[in-house]
Amino acid sequence: MAGGWARDGAVSEQIEASISDELARLKARRGPEGESLTECAECEEPIPEARRVAIPGVKLCIDCQQERDAAHQPRGGINRRGSKDSQLK
Repeated sequence: MAGGWARDGAVSEQIEASISDELARLKARRGPEGESLTECAECEEPIPEARRVAIPGVKLCIDCQQERDAAHQPRGGINRRGSKDSQLK
């Protein structure tokens, strides 16, 4: 169903590649693994035992993790419609 100069199936392949890339990105940021620290890597405050058991591999205390999460800026989605408005961003 591809139009113009694109070969048949090119659109489907692009969508599948985008989905695969996004799944790989999500798997890469699964979370901490390994042994938990007893003290926060940033402020050196003790990390509670309950947090270390609940999240194996935790490196930050609750306060430092909340600060880091608040600073995180989610990235925008991909607009596949190809309108002129989406290309101006």
